[in-house]
Amino acid sequence: MTAALAIDSRQPPAAKADDPGDAWAERLDRLASAGLARMTGGLSPLSILSAYADWATHLALSPGRQWRLGVKAGRKMSRLADFTGRALLEGSAAAPAITPLPQDHRFDDPAWRTWPFNLLEQGFLLQQQWWDAALTGVPGVTAPHQAMARFAARQMLDVLAPSNFVLTNPVVQAKVAKTGGVCLAQGAANLLDDVRRGLSGEPPAGAEAFRPGHEVAITPGQVVFRNDLIELIRYAPATAQVRPEPVLITSAWIMKFYILDLSPENSLVRWLVDQGFCVFMISWRNPGPADRGLDLEDYRRQGFLAALDAVVAETGASAVHAVGYCLGGTLLAIAAATMARDGDERLASVTLLAAQTEFSEPGELGLFIDAGQVRFLEDLMWSRGYLDPRQMSGAFQILRSNDLVWSRLVRDYLMGERAPMSDLMAWNSDGTRLPYAMHSQYLHSLFLNDDLAEGRFLVEGRPIALEDIRVPIFAVGAEWDHVAPWRSVFKIHLLTGAEVTFLLTSGGHNAGIISEPRRPGRRWRRRTRPADGRYVDPEAWLGQAEQGEGSWWPQWAKWLADRSGPSVPARTLEPADQPGKGSRAPAPGRYVLER
Repeated sequence: MTAALAIDSRQPPAAKADDPGDAWAERLDRLASAGLARMTGGLSPLSILSAYADWATHLALSPGRQWRLGVKAGRKMSRLADFTGRALLEGSAAAPAITPLPQDHRFDDPAWRTWPFNLLEQGFLLQQQWWDAALTGVPGVTAPHQAMARFAARQMLDVLAPSNFVLTNPVVQAKVAKTGGVCLAQGAANLLDDVRRGLSGEPPAGAEAFRPGHEVAITPGQVVFRNDLIELIRYAPATAQVRPEPVLITSAWIMKFYILDLSPENSLVRWLVDQGFCVFMISWRNPGPADRGLDLEDYRRQGFLAALDAVVAETGASAVHAVGYCLGGTLLAIAAATMARDGDERLASVTLLAAQTEFSEPGELGLFIDAGQVRFLEDLMWSRGYLDPRQMSGAFQILRSNDLVWSRLVRDYLMGERAPMSDLMAWNSDGTRLPYAMHSQYLHSLFLNDDLAEGRFLVEGRPIALEDIRVPIFAVGAEWDHVAPWRSVFKIHLLTGAEVTFLLTSGGHNAGIISEPRRPGRRWRRRTRPADGRYVDPEAWLGQAEQGEGSWWPQWAKWLADRSGPSVPARTLEPADQPGKGSRAPAPGRYVLER
């Protein structure tokens, strides 16, 4: 196995020859850790406890800081008392002592301005603000421990928010009164249905209305290549002329590929085809326990490289526009650096969509990836052979718990309502498993050690460097991306001397990329740094970048066209099941349907 990190992906570390009991001791430790990981959803309580121990110890040794926090607490109590008096006299017209953060919509309803709910809201927000101050800036506390402690405290406070309980939420109380309590009965039914679906592995309610190949992932095409890891889909041309350089998209195997081919009106694939591009897409097979040994090298060789070979054989093209989304973009960067090192010139350009290549500042997702947490996850994966998608989706939901967890619980279980299912929500519930070896290597080599950015990542026994990439790069970051923060994505400028066009779009990790034309409220910024140009930091970049309203897709299409040759006549797809051609199945293929 060629990998950046030498790990035994199929069994626990072997015991020393002079002490056979070591193997059993190691196995016992792993089994105990895996059992605890199942109970905690894959989160390590020791990582949280160590963060709070660091904070509490240093706070105990800081009497001045304690005094300042006591003063802050007194001031907040005074502000709450002042608000209480004004609210009793002025009612809902009383000016608040504190307002929620812009992204906090739990208290938007006017009912929260009425007595006594306005007092509950103000008291909660002041307490939340005090705890954030208490956990910030304590001398001696490490930055990772401070971030973890603040994050964990925010999660615990969110559980206790007055918006989460019938007796303290005026909006829920009004719904209970209006329906005579029927909403609570409907909410209980919703809860039981969700529990049943979770235990049986069924998708959430309403997801059945968005089936791949029927309502979503319906852009016409064929599977033109298949191996044990991927299916390669070639999409049928929609124009008489196409660009001679095909577009090969490497999707993230953390989820199904059809995030980029949702409904016809918001399908990036369909839109690209309509612009006169010949488009190919990698669809990954959902791995199982037997695939525990698959690592990043397997994904590079059997995934991207196999697909690139098939695209060139299928079209006869001398160069390909390579696109990678999220984890697929990280893999593309690895593959492109390897090709540059080895003199393989089949890439015309590289596009990285919300993809990190440097991991020293991964945002709040990094709170789940320290040495202790990685060991915890490794033991859980070791016991199964893979990381279950529920662990990954749970971590992503916690990052935006107000929007994705608590507001949904209030709506579904207290008010008895169901938010309409969308194609994006249905896709988000269609998770995939991650092989043990690949994910362990990813966490250690990329996240913890940052080997790719530091020039230590090995491919075929030799290191690769992103600096070797010289083809033009188009990198997209999203303003509210919690998975790949845009300032982290922006660091591609530091890692290569190639021409880099960086575009910052509004939205998050998914909705920022799925930004079809005519969608309201979209905006973007863009700036190109020429090859070997001077570095501009993110804050200065914001002031210098060109700004525009609407979708970023047309900007990208023009960038691709400017780096493509003159259009040539499009070739229709060959009929399926031709002798000597192998079986050509219609898109979206069979791998995307596997659970």
